Amino acid sequence: MSGMTTANMSQLTRSELWSSELKEILRDEMQAQKYVKMLDGFPDGDTFTIPSIGQLQVDNYEEDTEVLYRPMDTGEFQFTITEYLSSASYITNKAKQDAFYSAQLEAAFVPEQERAIMAHFERTTLATPEAGVSANSNEVIDSIEHRWAGGGSGAVITVQDFARARYALKKLNVPDTNLVAIVDPSVEYTINTLTNLVSVADNPRWEGIVSSGIATGMKFVKNIYGFDVYTSNYLEDVTDGALPTAADANVDFSSVNGKANLFFSAASNVMPFVGAWRQAPKVDFEYNKNKQRDEYVTTARYGVKLYRPENMVRVVTKTNV
Repeated sequence: MSGMTTANMSQLTRSELWSSELKEILRDEMQAQKYVKMLDGFPDGDTFTIPSIGQLQVDNYEEDTEVLYRPMDTGEFQFTITEYLSSASYITNKAKQDAFYSAQLEAAFVPEQERAIMAHFERTTLATPEAGVSANSNEVIDSIEHRWAGGGSGAVITVQDFARARYALKKLNVPDTNLVAIVDPSVEYTINTLTNLVSVADNPRWEGIVSSGIATGMKFVKNIYGFDVYTSNYLEDVTDGALPTAADANVDFSSVNGKANLFFSAASNVMPFVGAWRQAPKVDFEYNKNKQRDEYVTTARYGVKLYRPENMVRVVTKTNV
């Protein structure tokens, strides 16, 4: 448990600070949960089972003959509550008495604990597509690759990678609506600098990108091949040593790690992730009279898993722009 005492709050005392302004650390925006199909009605235990049905076969038929009865393909999908988290802080009576900013600090404990848990959920969700993936795998589904290295020089992304991601989704019947690309900021930089500033006015695809970029405040400014582009600092690292590009040129990410940029449809009937809160973030507070301090603890339990692998394309790019 981390805590605040006079020893680690010396920088918050009036004798060492002139301003009444308390500087806060800049924080990332989070968005992953809106792409997760959250389940409720949790059964006993920690495992959810979701039944699934496939397609029926069509047979040729001849008059006055018996029809063929075929069973429908069925299966099940399981995921487990794997994460049990806590975030805890305390502040001593002496620290509260001696630190001018103690009230502001104590008021921040609970929202910052909850934010830390949601940041864990964000990172876990965006890392899920890479869970269990073999090194250098193109993740082929029904003969269609769903994972490859960026096609630009130095394994940066290209607009062709966007087009190929859309093709991979369409070939597996993923709805061509609400297409989303969550990319590392280095990818935004690459896209923002792909075009010639002199001739941009003659190329409608790039109009607006030069003036405002592709992503601002987690909101897309420009749509690329149907994908609304968002940036995130929570994408998973990739260390594959020989991941093929679309042109089958192997890229080494072992020395300069790559980022797994995600491309998918956020249509409500094909959400790529499934998850559940077994216990939503819950706050407990108590005054510890033996140690003369206020204690705050936030705990949570959840699980999240890739639900529709056919609706998840990864383009791995290097970040050393």
